[in-house]
Amino acid sequence: MPQGTGQALSQSLLEITPTRSRFHLDGGGIRLLVEFLSPIEPGNLRAQSIPMSYLLITADSTDGKPHDVQVYMDISSEWAALASTEPIGWAPMRVSSPNGDLQVWAVYPSRPRPFTEREQLAAWGTVIWATPRVAGLSFQSGRDLVVRTRFVRDGRLSNRNYANHRATGNDRSVFAFSIDLGRVATAPVTVPLFIGHVRTPAIRYLGHELQPLWTRYFPTWPDMLSFFWADASGARNRADTLDSQITADATAVGGKDYAGICAISLRQAYGGTELVIGPDGEPWAFLKEISSDGNVSTVDVVYPASPAWLYADPAYLGMLLEPLLAYAETGGWPESYAEHDLGSAYPNATGHNNGIEENMPVEECGNMLIMAAAYLKRQPSIAPTFASAHYRILKKWADYLVSVLPDPGYQNQTDDFAGRIAHSVNLALKGIIAVAAMAQIAAAAGRMADHAHYTALARRYISFWLRYANDPTGKHLDLTYSGRDGGDGTWGTVYNAYADRLLGTNLIPPAIQAEQAVWYSRQVKPFGLPLQVPHRYAKTDWEMFTAAWLSDYPIKNDLIQRVYTYANTTPDRVPFSDLYNTVSGEQVKFAARPVQGGIFALLALKQMSALSIESPGLMSPGPGRARPQRQQRASNAAMPAAARPRTGLAGWRGSLDRRGWPAGRRAAGRQHARADRLGAYGGYAAPPPLHGRCRDRRAGGPPSTAWSCGTSI
Repeated sequence: MPQGTGQALSQSLLEITPTRSRFHLDGGGIRLLVEFLSPIEPGNLRAQSIPMSYLLITADSTDGKPHDVQVYMDISSEWAALASTEPIGWAPMRVSSPNGDLQVWAVYPSRPRPFTEREQLAAWGTVIWATPRVAGLSFQSGRDLVVRTRFVRDGRLSNRNYANHRATGNDRSVFAFSIDLGRVATAPVTVPLFIGHVRTPAIRYLGHELQPLWTRYFPTWPDMLSFFWADASGARNRADTLDSQITADATAVGGKDYAGICAISLRQAYGGTELVIGPDGEPWAFLKEISSDGNVSTVDVVYPASPAWLYADPAYLGMLLEPLLAYAETGGWPESYAEHDLGSAYPNATGHNNGIEENMPVEECGNMLIMAAAYLKRQPSIAPTFASAHYRILKKWADYLVSVLPDPGYQNQTDDFAGRIAHSVNLALKGIIAVAAMAQIAAAAGRMADHAHYTALARRYISFWLRYANDPTGKHLDLTYSGRDGGDGTWGTVYNAYADRLLGTNLIPPAIQAEQAVWYSRQVKPFGLPLQVPHRYAKTDWEMFTAAWLSDYPIKNDLIQRVYTYANTTPDRVPFSDLYNTVSGEQVKFAARPVQGGIFALLALKQMSALSIESPGLMSPGPGRARPQRQQRASNAAMPAAARPRTGLAGWRGSLDRRGWPAGRRAAGRQHARADRLGAYGGYAAPPPLHGRCRDRRAGGPPSTAWSCGTSI
């Protein structure tokens, strides 16, 4: 603030890019531009491994007159310990750097508890808060009221460290810098600051204490900080390039509104992850399921986030997949289907060797196979090696799907807040596409017999799906398979169809896309498309999956505009929530989750489509089907019922019972035995009544505070 005024500056503008947030503050004839820069750095492992961000404050005169300007910044004890009774320690430090020495505050819990957290804040590690030692710099620690009053009164601080103060009750400690910029007139003046959190070790994985990846490049965190300061100019230039590229690409695909929601999503996707040195010495990445239940590398959180990496940084997706594959291959996971996560509480990837977890068998097998196939397509140079190395476990999961498809029975799925579901059309489709994905993986590994086998199965299953997924009215896909006591008249967001276009498996006929585009255009609410009947809530990631699947139809832009409006006008002041009310625009649950990487679904689709459609492993169209070109946009009039496929591509080739369900199906796994006891079918008896699975289980309660294990602020 201008010295002596005691008046707050007013915010005149907020700019958000994929890597930055810029706040414009005006008053007293000056403007402060406060810029938070969190480098993303695709493909640059050394830069990506650094858990720090830049804060750049620029002062400029707005009235052409010179002004004496002093800037004050502090962080409080909550950065190291949220509990008011938790003691903390700190120390002022001086760190050498090629660009000049740095003045540093290092703040940490006095009683660190490695691998634990409190209210989603790490209970060990050190907060780093630094700025260059320049003329006019002063610093001070102490009670917040005392330190801030000192600056307002004197325009500088005392250069004293009150080491005897501890954060208790409401007496918060703050760690402050003040910089006298002198007379600011015709040329703007910039002050750089650096903030981050370092933890060594970072992750516990099956008894191994894994070090953060930055320790491979820097012997100590002061060395890392010195490099980070020296690289500030280069980091800003690279961020400029990345911001421009993403903004241009997103605008070309979905307009300015789409570029806007991409801008607020990328840091959230990366910020929920961190890089470590794996047990084999290779870089691994782990993800935290922020604000929901805190699991380690939850598969059905990695999957919705994956479009961000498929578009911008496919190698990063590979590093997220490696620990999930390694655990299933060598870690003791006992089931024939894919695990849900690597551990119940981040950062403890202790596994579930007893098989007890939030099991989602079809969901997670489908997610892993689809992500693996997409990763191979984006990384063709390593596709044969990766596919061969992990072939056994990927085939095991595909064979599990074969044992339960074309109908998954009664299972949990990623939208677990809505409850378990029987005969889910959307879940069945994920499993079917995943079998087709296994065909692509087999081709990449040179297993052409398996490629033909899984291709034939996927086509067989989709025939059944097309027969029973479409509502008898011919207007839309049902929520659950149709039939007596089935899903007739219900509907949901069939976001799993996105993978069919992403991988080029070409299983879903264009007529189904046209049908759904018309139906969804009639169901949208002011702020988006409800996830499923009878709820009003939606998920932003699944809406963008749906927009990408139907990107040749007007519903694409409609969904983009409504999600943008929600993000821009919601009354809830939380990091971008993915679960919200489509009527009120209010948060329902969740905040700061990395699943917002799913916003990049359209960009990932464009990136994948740009690859050669003849790449090894792609499924060719079925007999008599031309490879689809860009499809005609649907009109607002519903298609005639006769134009909709009701019996599939070539009919179901297995035997059917008198109800039309596949006969003689073997119940597979514990969940099917339980489903039989509950009355859901193990041999395809009629589905349970609608009211038994579509009750309103809308989630509520306050959001949790997320602690970022990456570099996002």
